[in-house]
Amino acid sequence: MSTTSTGNTGSTNPLLYIVILAFGIAAPFVMPAYIQQVSFLWIFILFALTWDLQGGQMGYNSFGNIVFFGTGMYVSASTQVALYFDLGAWNESGGENTFIHATDEYFIGLAAGLVLSGIVAAALAAFLGSGILGLRGQYFAICTLGLSVAAGEIAAGIDLIGAGSGMSTPVWPDAADSVIERGTFFYILCFMLAVATFIACKYLYSGRFGMVLNAIRDDEDKAEAMGIHTTRYKALSWTISAFFLGISGAIMGNIIGFIDPVDVAFTGATFGVWMVLMAILGGKGTLWGPVLGAAIFHIMQELFWTYFLGWQRVALGLLIILIVVFLPQGILGSLREHFPEWFGHRLEPVAVEDEK
Repeated sequence: MSTTSTGNTGSTNPLLYIVILAFGIAAPFVMPAYIQQVSFLWIFILFALTWDLQGGQMGYNSFGNIVFFGTGMYVSASTQVALYFDLGAWNESGGENTFIHATDEYFIGLAAGLVLSGIVAAALAAFLGSGILGLRGQYFAICTLGLSVAAGEIAAGIDLIGAGSGMSTPVWPDAADSVIERGTFFYILCFMLAVATFIACKYLYSGRFGMVLNAIRDDEDKAEAMGIHTTRYKALSWTISAFFLGISGAIMGNIIGFIDPVDVAFTGATFGVWMVLMAILGGKGTLWGPVLGAAIFHIMQELFWTYFLGWQRVALGLLIILIVVFLPQGILGSLREHFPEWFGHRLEPVAVEDEK
């Protein structure tokens, strides 16, 4: 018997897309009390998808993707402020308590901040990637872990962006509430960004780029022997991840309203680790695995924080241990192994010549 696969992205029932889009559009109206939690769900899906570009598709486990998230957060907030006020004075005086943005100033600054956050984060990834993506295996993982720790310490030492005291983001203008509520506005941004990230990943995985990433994961030396410039593809993959992470950081910074260099922007112990766990939980190296893992992880996390307050991290750790022990390939990977027909795989009989 031989197995034939339809590819990395697999065949997906269009009904699934319709259900997800319907949920995304209806959520602010159906569950307005949980709009921020659902906003975070979309960001978590983005986290898992962007991490899987390296960790799943390419086999390079990165613990430094949080650097691009935090960079986007600071770039956006600084842009929003610096367009109209002195950035140093903003942080010295408590920011939003002294300086008030007009409605048009707020949205123009936010738009500029979102664009620049993605560009700067991507440029940073291209610069760093050209230097450290020559490392392989555990050496690359340890190096990226060092980057995430160093980034928080560096930000905590820059007075212009508030140093260790942190930085507040511009306050949502009261006049804007007559058009759209703050929570709904940022929910829409989170949802649209998550959809854009998913579409980008699906497109990349369905072509040559996805095959090259998988070739690097399977055997990088052979990929290089075939003439593939592996470092270039690795850097490009990291740059794409950084672009979306930078924009997500800009949005999250405005949702939270305050940027702390260690506990919010470059929080490797939470967001940085969760990126990895969510992709592994759902099934890394697949398109839908990170989406599934992020959804389950976020729901379980909210339940643990509600019913196991004080023990929530213990409960979350036990959940991860159970998944790793009993579902080492992740939820989607295990389902793919036991029910291949669900994922577009089919078994074909091998022709056997009659013995003469």
